[in-house]
Amino acid sequence: MSLPPLRPIVASIGDPAGIGPELLCAAWAARHVERLPPFCVVGSSALLEAAGQRRGLAVPIRTIGAPHEALGCFGEALPVIDLGAADYTPGSPTDGGAALALRSLETATFIARSGVAAALVTAPIAKARLARVGFSHPGQTEFVAEACGVLARNAVMMLAGPSLRVVPITVHVALADVPRLLTTELIRARGTIAAAALVRDFGIAHPRLAVAGLNPHAGEDGRIGREDIEVIAPAVEALRAAGIDATGPLPADGMFHPEARARYDAALCMYHDQALIPLKVLDFDSGVNITLGLPIVRTSPDHGTAFALAGTGHARAGATIAAFRMAAEASARRALA
Repeated sequence: MSLPPLRPIVASIGDPAGIGPELLCAAWAARHVERLPPFCVVGSSALLEAAGQRRGLAVPIRTIGAPHEALGCFGEALPVIDLGAADYTPGSPTDGGAALALRSLETATFIARSGVAAALVTAPIAKARLARVGFSHPGQTEFVAEACGVLARNAVMMLAGPSLRVVPITVHVALADVPRLLTTELIRARGTIAAAALVRDFGIAHPRLAVAGLNPHAGEDGRIGREDIEVIAPAVEALRAAGIDATGPLPADGMFHPEARARYDAALCMYHDQALIPLKVLDFDSGVNITLGLPIVRTSPDHGTAFALAGTGHARAGATIAAFRMAAEASARRALA
Protein backbone atom coordinates (compact mmCIF):
# COMPACT_ATOMS: atom_id res chain seq x y z
CA MET A 1 0.00 0.00 0.00
CA SER A 2 1.43 3.40 -0.98
CA LEU A 3 1.90 6.06 1.66
CA PRO A 4 -0.66 8.89 1.75
CA PRO A 5 0.44 12.38 0.69
CA LEU A 6 1.99 14.29 3.57
CA ARG A 7 -0.12 17.02 5.14
CA PRO A 8 0.87 19.07 8.19
CA ILE A 9 -0.98 19.06 11.48
CA VAL A 10 -2.64 22.37 12.39
CA ALA A 11 -2.66 23.65 15.98
CA SER A 12 -4.64 26.37 17.68
CA ILE A 13 -2.69 28.64 20.00
CA GLY A 14 -4.94 28.39 23.06
CA ASP A 15 -5.20 31.22 25.58
CA PRO A 16 -2.09 33.34 25.02
CA ALA A 17 -1.75 34.03 28.76
CA GLY A 18 -1.52 30.31 29.50
CA ILE A 19 1.18 27.74 28.89
CA GLY A 20 -0.05 26.79 25.41
CA PRO A 21 2.12 29.15 23.30
CA GLU A 22 5.36 28.33 25.08
CA LEU A 23 4.67 24.58 24.93
CA LEU A 24 3.99 24.80 21.21
CA CYS A 25 7.41 26.45 20.90
CA ALA A 26 8.94 23.76 23.12
CA ALA A 27 7.39 21.03 20.98
CA TRP A 28 8.86 22.57 17.83
CA ALA A 29 12.27 22.87 19.54
CA ALA A 30 12.10 19.14 20.35
CA ARG A 31 10.92 18.17 16.84
CA HIS A 32 14.06 16.24 15.89
CA VAL A 33 14.58 14.43 19.20
CA GLU A 34 10.88 13.55 19.44
CA ARG A 35 10.55 12.86 15.68
CA LEU A 36 7.47 15.03 15.43
CA PRO A 37 5.59 15.47 12.16
CA PRO A 38 5.40 18.90 10.53
CA PHE A 39 2.84 21.21 12.10
CA CYS A 40 1.81 24.83 11.90
CA VAL A 41 0.20 27.08 14.51
CA VAL A 42 -2.70 29.43 13.91
CA GLY A 43 -2.17 32.50 16.07
CA SER A 44 0.24 35.39 16.36
CA SER A 45 3.78 35.27 15.00
CA ALA A 46 4.99 38.01 17.35
CA LEU A 47 3.37 36.39 20.39
CA LEU A 48 4.88 32.97 19.68
CA GLU A 49 8.29 34.51 19.15
CA ALA A 50 7.96 36.23 22.54
CA ALA A 51 6.79 33.01 24.18
CA GLY A 52 9.80 31.13 22.87
CA GLN A 53 12.16 33.83 24.06
CA ARG A 54 10.50 33.90 27.50
CA ARG A 55 11.20 30.17 27.77
CA GLY A 56 14.81 30.62 26.67
CA LEU A 57 14.33 28.86 23.35
CA ALA A 58 15.72 29.91 19.99
CA VAL A 59 12.56 29.45 17.93
CA PRO A 60 12.65 31.25 14.57
CA ILE A 61 9.15 32.00 13.28
CA ARG A 62 8.09 31.70 9.65
CA THR A 63 4.78 33.34 8.75
CA ILE A 64 2.95 31.29 6.12
CA GLY A 65 -0.18 31.84 4.10
CA ALA A 66 -1.42 28.25 3.82
CA PRO A 67 -0.83 25.02 5.75
CA HIS A 68 1.05 23.20 2.98
CA GLU A 69 3.82 25.81 3.21
CA ALA A 70 4.71 24.35 6.61
CA LEU A 71 6.15 21.28 4.90
CA GLY A 72 8.97 23.27 3.32
CA CYS A 73 10.06 25.25 6.35
CA PHE A 74 9.25 23.17 9.45
CA GLY A 75 12.83 21.95 9.77
CA GLU A 76 14.18 25.50 10.11
CA ALA A 77 11.34 27.53 11.65
CA LEU A 78 8.00 27.25 13.41
CA PRO A 79 5.36 27.91 10.73
CA VAL A 80 2.60 30.30 11.83
CA ILE A 81 -0.61 31.39 10.13
CA ASP A 82 -0.65 34.89 11.54
CA LEU A 83 -3.90 36.41 12.78
CA GLY A 84 -2.22 39.61 13.94
CA ALA A 85 -0.44 40.97 16.98
CA ALA A 86 -1.70 40.37 20.51
CA ASP A 87 -0.47 41.23 23.98
CA TYR A 88 1.66 38.56 25.62
CA THR A 89 1.43 38.74 29.39
CA PRO A 90 1.86 35.23 30.82
CA GLY A 91 -0.46 34.51 33.71
CA SER A 92 -2.74 37.51 33.07
CA PRO A 93 -5.65 36.51 30.83
CA THR A 94 -7.52 39.24 28.96
CA ASP A 95 -10.56 39.49 26.74
CA GLY A 96 -8.26 40.36 23.86
CA GLY A 97 -6.29 37.19 24.42
CA ALA A 98 -9.50 35.18 24.58
CA ALA A 99 -10.61 36.71 21.29
CA LEU A 100 -7.34 35.57 19.69
CA ALA A 101 -7.82 32.08 21.13
CA LEU A 102 -11.33 31.91 19.68
CA ARG A 103 -10.27 33.11 16.22
CA SER A 104 -7.41 30.62 16.28
CA LEU A 105 -9.71 27.75 17.23
CA GLU A 106 -12.22 28.70 14.53
CA THR A 107 -9.57 28.99 11.84
CA ALA A 108 -7.65 25.86 12.80
CA THR A 109 -10.86 23.82 12.93
CA PHE A 110 -11.89 25.08 9.48
CA ILE A 111 -8.47 24.14 8.11
CA ALA A 112 -8.66 20.63 9.55
CA ARG A 113 -12.24 20.19 8.41
CA SER A 114 -11.30 21.23 4.86
CA GLY A 115 -8.84 18.36 4.61
CA VAL A 116 -5.70 20.37 3.94
CA ALA A 117 -4.32 19.45 7.38
CA ALA A 118 -3.86 15.90 8.62
CA ALA A 119 -5.25 16.58 12.10
CA LEU A 120 -6.11 19.26 14.64
CA VAL A 121 -4.30 19.83 17.94
CA THR A 122 -5.90 22.34 20.29
CA ALA A 123 -3.90 24.11 22.99
CA PRO A 124 -5.72 24.77 26.28
CA ILE A 125 -8.25 27.56 26.70
CA ALA A 126 -9.96 29.22 29.65
CA LYS A 127 -13.65 28.48 29.02
CA ALA A 128 -14.94 31.18 31.37
CA ARG A 129 -12.80 33.84 29.72
CA LEU A 130 -13.79 32.63 26.26
CA ALA A 131 -17.46 32.92 27.19
CA ARG A 132 -16.89 36.65 27.74
CA VAL A 133 -16.09 37.08 24.04
CA GLY A 134 -19.02 35.11 22.66
CA PHE A 135 -18.00 31.45 22.98
CA SER A 136 -21.25 29.59 23.75
CA HIS A 137 -20.03 25.98 23.87
CA PRO A 138 -19.19 24.02 27.04
CA GLY A 139 -15.70 23.40 25.69
CA GLN A 140 -13.54 22.93 22.62
CA THR A 141 -14.80 19.36 22.11
CA GLU A 142 -18.38 20.55 21.58
CA PHE A 143 -17.24 23.40 19.34
CA VAL A 144 -15.21 21.09 17.07
CA ALA A 145 -18.04 18.55 16.99
CA GLU A 146 -20.57 21.16 15.85
CA ALA A 147 -18.13 22.47 13.22
CA CYS A 148 -17.85 18.91 11.92
CA GLY A 149 -21.61 18.40 11.83
CA VAL A 150 -21.54 15.90 14.72
CA LEU A 151 -23.98 16.02 17.62
CA ALA A 152 -22.21 16.82 20.89
CA ARG A 153 -23.44 13.56 22.45
CA ASN A 154 -21.69 11.62 19.67
CA ALA A 155 -18.32 13.31 20.24
CA VAL A 156 -16.73 11.18 22.92
CA MET A 157 -13.80 12.23 25.09
CA MET A 158 -11.01 9.72 25.58
CA LEU A 159 -7.99 10.43 27.75
CA ALA A 160 -5.06 8.33 26.59
CA GLY A 161 -1.52 7.79 27.74
CA PRO A 162 1.15 5.11 27.51
CA SER A 163 -0.33 3.21 30.48
CA LEU A 164 -4.08 3.72 30.24
CA ARG A 165 -7.02 4.84 28.07
CA VAL A 166 -10.21 6.02 29.76
CA VAL A 167 -13.59 7.29 28.54
CA PRO A 168 -15.71 9.24 31.05
CA ILE A 169 -19.39 8.56 30.32
CA THR A 170 -20.43 11.77 32.08
CA VAL A 171 -17.93 14.60 32.01
CA HIS A 172 -18.20 18.12 33.42
CA VAL A 173 -21.23 17.68 35.66
CA ALA A 174 -21.75 17.76 39.40
CA LEU A 175 -21.17 14.44 41.10
CA ALA A 176 -24.66 14.64 42.59
CA ASP A 177 -26.13 14.65 39.06
CA VAL A 178 -24.26 11.60 37.75
CA PRO A 179 -26.77 8.89 38.79
CA ARG A 180 -29.60 10.80 37.11
CA LEU A 181 -27.64 11.37 33.90
CA LEU A 182 -26.37 7.82 33.50
CA THR A 183 -28.51 5.74 31.17
CA THR A 184 -28.07 2.35 29.58
CA GLU A 185 -28.27 3.92 26.12
CA LEU A 186 -25.63 6.55 26.93
CA ILE A 187 -23.17 3.91 28.13
CA ARG A 188 -23.93 1.66 25.16
CA ALA A 189 -23.56 4.49 22.64
CA ARG A 190 -20.27 5.78 24.04
CA GLY A 191 -18.90 2.28 24.37
CA THR A 192 -19.75 1.60 20.73
CA ILE A 193 -18.00 4.79 19.59
CA ALA A 194 -14.97 3.99 21.76
CA ALA A 195 -14.66 0.46 20.36
CA ALA A 196 -14.84 1.73 16.77
CA ALA A 197 -12.19 4.39 17.49
CA LEU A 198 -9.84 1.84 19.04
CA VAL A 199 -9.95 0.02 15.71
CA ARG A 200 -9.82 3.06 13.43
CA ASP A 201 -7.44 5.39 15.30
CA PHE A 202 -5.37 3.05 17.48
CA GLY A 203 -5.09 0.01 15.22
CA ILE A 204 -6.51 -2.46 17.77
CA ALA A 205 -8.30 -5.14 15.75
CA HIS A 206 -10.34 -6.63 18.60
CA PRO A 207 -10.70 -3.98 21.33
CA ARG A 208 -11.55 -4.93 24.89
CA LEU A 209 -13.60 -2.59 27.07
CA ALA A 210 -13.70 -2.67 30.86
CA VAL A 211 -16.80 -0.96 32.26
CA ALA A 212 -16.57 0.51 35.75
CA GLY A 213 -19.38 0.35 38.25
CA LEU A 214 -20.79 3.53 39.73
CA ASN A 215 -21.04 2.54 43.37
CA PRO A 216 -18.40 1.11 45.72
CA HIS A 217 -17.72 -2.56 44.90
CA ALA A 218 -19.98 -2.14 41.82
CA GLY A 219 -22.97 -1.97 44.14
CA GLU A 220 -22.49 -5.35 45.87
CA ASP A 221 -25.49 -6.92 44.11
CA GLY A 222 -27.69 -3.95 44.88
CA ARG A 223 -26.78 -3.53 48.53
CA ILE A 224 -24.95 -0.24 47.76
CA GLY A 225 -27.19 1.29 45.09
CA ARG A 226 -29.13 -0.16 42.17
CA GLU A 227 -27.48 1.66 39.24
CA ASP A 228 -24.91 -1.05 38.59
CA ILE A 229 -27.63 -3.70 38.22
CA GLU A 230 -30.34 -1.65 36.53
CA VAL A 231 -28.34 0.73 34.28
CA ILE A 232 -24.75 -0.40 33.75
CA ALA A 233 -25.11 -4.18 33.50
CA PRO A 234 -27.73 -3.95 30.69
CA ALA A 235 -25.39 -1.63 28.78
CA VAL A 236 -22.58 -4.16 29.04
CA GLU A 237 -24.95 -6.86 27.80
CA ALA A 238 -25.96 -4.66 24.86
CA LEU A 239 -22.32 -4.04 23.93
CA ARG A 240 -21.60 -7.76 24.05
CA ALA A 241 -24.67 -8.49 21.96
CA ALA A 242 -23.23 -6.13 19.33
CA GLY A 243 -20.03 -8.16 19.21
CA ILE A 244 -17.92 -5.89 21.42
CA ASP A 245 -15.70 -7.52 24.04
CA ALA A 246 -16.99 -5.69 27.12
CA THR A 247 -16.82 -6.72 30.78
CA GLY A 248 -18.44 -5.19 33.84
CA PRO A 249 -19.67 -3.51 35.82
CA LEU A 250 -16.37 -3.85 37.68
CA PRO A 251 -15.40 -2.39 41.05
CA ALA A 252 -13.48 0.73 40.04
CA ASP A 253 -10.97 0.47 42.88
CA GLY A 254 -9.55 -2.73 41.37
CA MET A 255 -9.40 -1.69 37.71
CA PHE A 256 -6.19 0.29 37.48
CA HIS A 257 -3.33 -1.80 38.87
CA PRO A 258 -0.95 -3.24 36.25
CA GLU A 259 -2.43 -6.75 36.09
CA ALA A 260 -5.96 -5.38 35.67
CA ARG A 261 -4.92 -2.91 32.95
CA ALA A 262 -3.40 -5.74 30.93
CA ARG A 263 -6.90 -7.21 30.48
CA TYR A 264 -8.46 -4.29 28.57
CA ASP A 265 -7.68 -1.63 25.97
CA ALA A 266 -9.89 1.13 27.38
CA ALA A 267 -11.92 1.68 30.53
CA LEU A 268 -15.39 3.21 30.46
CA CYS A 269 -15.80 5.23 33.64
CA MET A 270 -19.03 6.65 34.98
CA TYR A 271 -17.85 10.12 35.95
CA HIS A 272 -15.02 12.58 35.43
CA ASP A 273 -12.74 11.87 38.39
CA GLN A 274 -13.21 8.11 38.20
CA ALA A 275 -11.51 8.36 34.79
CA LEU A 276 -9.07 11.21 35.20
CA ILE A 277 -7.56 10.45 38.60
CA PRO A 278 -5.97 7.15 37.51
CA LEU A 279 -5.00 8.60 34.12
CA LYS A 280 -3.21 11.55 35.72
CA VAL A 281 -1.55 9.40 38.37
CA LEU A 282 -0.14 7.09 35.71
CA ASP A 283 0.42 9.43 32.74
CA PHE A 284 0.35 12.99 34.05
CA ASP A 285 3.05 14.31 31.70
CA SER A 286 1.95 12.37 28.63
CA GLY A 287 -1.84 12.27 28.78
CA VAL A 288 -3.74 13.26 25.65
CA ASN A 289 -7.40 14.19 25.19
CA ILE A 290 -8.56 12.70 21.88
CA THR A 291 -12.10 13.26 20.61
CA LEU A 292 -13.70 10.09 19.25
CA GLY A 293 -16.49 9.98 16.69
CA LEU A 294 -15.36 12.90 14.52
CA PRO A 295 -14.59 12.88 10.78
CA ILE A 296 -11.24 14.55 11.65
CA VAL A 297 -8.57 13.65 14.18
CA ARG A 298 -8.52 16.08 17.09
CA THR A 299 -6.22 15.85 20.10
CA SER A 300 -5.26 18.15 22.94
CA PRO A 301 -2.80 17.94 25.84
CA ASP A 302 -4.60 16.72 28.95
CA HIS A 303 -4.02 19.83 31.03
CA GLY A 304 -5.39 23.32 31.30
CA THR A 305 -4.00 26.80 30.80
CA ALA A 306 -2.01 26.69 34.07
CA PHE A 307 -1.84 30.48 34.30
CA ALA A 308 0.28 30.27 37.45
CA LEU A 309 3.00 28.39 35.53
CA ALA A 310 2.88 30.46 32.36
CA GLY A 311 6.13 32.20 31.59
CA THR A 312 8.03 30.58 34.47
CA GLY A 313 9.70 27.93 32.33
CA HIS A 314 8.46 25.15 34.63
CA ALA A 315 5.58 23.86 32.49
CA ARG A 316 6.48 20.52 30.92
CA ALA A 317 5.85 19.91 27.23
CA GLY A 318 5.37 16.14 27.38
CA ALA A 319 1.59 16.17 26.91
CA THR A 320 1.78 18.64 24.01
CA ILE A 321 4.40 16.50 22.29
CA ALA A 322 2.26 13.41 22.93
CA ALA A 323 -0.78 15.18 21.44
CA PHE A 324 1.09 15.83 18.18
CA ARG A 325 2.39 12.27 18.07
CA MET A 326 -1.02 10.71 18.70
CA ALA A 327 -2.64 12.98 16.11
CA ALA A 328 -0.06 11.93 13.53
CA GLU A 329 -0.44 8.23 14.27
CA ALA A 330 -4.26 8.31 14.16
CA SER A 331 -4.41 10.34 10.95
CA ALA A 332 -1.90 8.01 9.29
CA ARG A 333 -4.01 4.98 10.19
CA ARG A 334 -7.10 6.65 8.75
CA ALA A 335 -5.31 7.58 5.55
CA LEU A 336 -4.10 4.02 5.03
CA ALA A 337 -7.39 2.35 5.91
